[in-house]
Amino acid sequence: MVTPAGTNPILLLLVLLLCWMAPSGQDPAPVQLRLAGPRGPAGEGRLEVLYQGRWGTICDDGFDFHAATVACRQLGYTTAITWTHSATYGRGEGPIWLDNVRCGGSEGSLAECVHNGWGTSDCHHGEDAGVVCSGQRLPGSPPQATTSGHLGEVPRLSLEEVRLKPILARAKVSMPVTEGAVEVKHNGRWRQVCDAGWTRNNSRVVCGMLGFPQEKHIDTSFYRKLWNMKLKDPNSSLKTLSQKNSFWVHRVRCQGTEPHLASCPTQVAPLAPRQHACPGGMHAIVSCLPGRAFQKGTGKGRSKTSPGKVSPSTALPVRLRAGTHAGEGRVEVLRRGQWGTVCDKQWDLAAASVVCRQLGYGTAKQALVGAQMGQGLGPIHMSEVRCTGHERSLGECRFQEAEQSGCQHEADAAVRCNVPHMDFQSQVRLAGGRSPEEGVVEVLVPVQGQLQWGSVCGAQWGLNEAMVVCRQLGLGFASHALQETWYWAGSPDATQVVMSGVRCAGTELALQQCQRHGPVHCPSGGGRFSAGVTCTTHAPDLVMNAQLVQETAYLEDRPLELLYCAHEEHCLSRSADHMHWPYGHRRLLRFSSQIHNLGRADFRPKMGRHAWTWHQCHRHFHSIEVFTHYDLLTLNGSKVAEGHKASFCLEDTNCPAGLQRRFACANFGEQGVSVGCWDTYRHDIDCQWIDITDVLPGSYTFQVVVNPKHEVAESDFSNNVMRCQCKYDGQRIWMHSCHTSDAYGADVVSDLERRERLANNLV
Repeated sequence: MVTPAGTNPILLLLVLLLCWMAPSGQDPAPVQLRLAGPRGPAGEGRLEVLYQGRWGTICDDGFDFHAATVACRQLGYTTAITWTHSATYGRGEGPIWLDNVRCGGSEGSLAECVHNGWGTSDCHHGEDAGVVCSGQRLPGSPPQATTSGHLGEVPRLSLEEVRLKPILARAKVSMPVTEGAVEVKHNGRWRQVCDAGWTRNNSRVVCGMLGFPQEKHIDTSFYRKLWNMKLKDPNSSLKTLSQKNSFWVHRVRCQGTEPHLASCPTQVAPLAPRQHACPGGMHAIVSCLPGRAFQKGTGKGRSKTSPGKVSPSTALPVRLRAGTHAGEGRVEVLRRGQWGTVCDKQWDLAAASVVCRQLGYGTAKQALVGAQMGQGLGPIHMSEVRCTGHERSLGECRFQEAEQSGCQHEADAAVRCNVPHMDFQSQVRLAGGRSPEEGVVEVLVPVQGQLQWGSVCGAQWGLNEAMVVCRQLGLGFASHALQETWYWAGSPDATQVVMSGVRCAGTELALQQCQRHGPVHCPSGGGRFSAGVTCTTHAPDLVMNAQLVQETAYLEDRPLELLYCAHEEHCLSRSADHMHWPYGHRRLLRFSSQIHNLGRADFRPKMGRHAWTWHQCHRHFHSIEVFTHYDLLTLNGSKVAEGHKASFCLEDTNCPAGLQRRFACANFGEQGVSVGCWDTYRHDIDCQWIDITDVLPGSYTFQVVVNPKHEVAESDFSNNVMRCQCKYDGQRIWMHSCHTSDAYGADVVSDLERRERLANNLV
């Protein structure tokens, strides 16, 4: 390097380097964003950014609502609803481009926010951030780039949609529409399909797309008569239209296993240029058989039975868990009397469609991998499932035992099924809320022979009822059920209370399917006492680890002098009130509890920390006053002893590999259980027991109920109860057959109880 005399070359190099690194004063180049992951409602997904020609993810460290707002605006949406962490929308691939993103909220691009630098991150893909944006697009915004992180999505070919056009009068008024002429959308225009060469396999595919598990044989002779009558009718335009090839799809040839008509070989027009598309033919007619949950007069919940006859040796019952909408969720199968999950190795649309049809839905829209509907707990029963598509049960498909494949629950398979259109959404609405996801519940019901909008009496309104409303509206789960809505103004045309005494199981597809009063009886009179809900797309799901309870249970005779605090918190039987304190002892059945959050949202206390209760004796706060109930029951169901546990420290005791602990009680920290993590209450903690001092020797059922008052909403309350069989001889106790209430089939549970009753001469 040649430098002027007296100039230090190293100093000059340093100055040049600083000039090169200094900002130029120009705005950072805008970056391209997209939403990825399982395709759900528009505007939500894993956030991915394009940098140096490669798509990568953004770490959730430091990511907040301000960053989500900038990202949503950049994607073309008006605002952000929320942001997600811990790879809620599945783990991405490739580089993690951004970490510790800090935005003020007014930036025009994420590139303008503060961050560690491109590609500088200590994160893994288990920490990928996501966003949920408002569904309303900004005027003039460009089309959003999206990608899908699941396997087997139906390709978007020329046949875009399918529908049945009802022709008979009874078909026009029925819901769902199960019979009619097939119409397909081709290049944005609806066409009819010629019935020449139409097969039952074609009908099976059409029915599957429309949410029906089976097609039904139909005599088309009556439809042929109607067709010929319309051709002869001078006032009908059918004759003119049917002469045009643009009116028809010439031919479709399906095998019956396809998930979508677009997957079938199709001739939109005949090969010969001047050949008529449907000479002498008429439109194809299809009749579908709905699943049990969608049949008239039986719609009391999600379908649980498979259509048709299935061999008992291969009929593995299946169910879906943790799905936001009907017809979606983590796949679980019942084998050897116990429910377990399916590994996603080679999981595809063919296998997913078998599951969907078995449950009474149509074919699968998506075959989801990577535990995108949450991780299960317990055994993994199946791996590398291979189906032809004609099977009536998942048990008829070929598969490997999961032990041979080394699968973990982070690879649990899930599905999204085609569900019939029932028009339930038009029969309920929310009014007066700050967002479309909350408000006063208003329903459309017949009043004196006319359909009328009205409110629902808030008396006895609870989370089960609110869950049904949110599902009916397609808004997911209920986060709050409100019996008073004085701060929300209902619609002027819905002031009258038209529904009261509503009682739902929580699985119904519409509020109108729930039990309710005949004549409306609402002493509070509605108004500010009308029912309301707040809905959320994702919800937690707490499940007790039954095996740990069985392994850690033991008896302790604890001196009274060590039980003052526990007595103050009512953790002892009432007979303890009459003892000569501090002399004597109490016999305690102690055990550890490990509570997993298998849902898709964090479990948080209902009340903020400002409302937590301070207990001076134990010197801690209770974030939930009754978090678990403990009961000892006779085999006839009578309670002989009870206990309860307040949530004084709800935290992530442990998380699986790839997830970080986010909640800790130390230093008055935030309380909760993150998605995929678990909270452990050790056996040596106060109140982690049942006081059995007054219990006689015998055989009993030990029961634990998590979140017993349903204070915090969950996606599934059916797995909140854990039961064990136990035998007490006065000195020792044996605990066995511990299981959550939905871990075993009903026949296994009843058999366990029957054997216990026989052994104790209670039958």
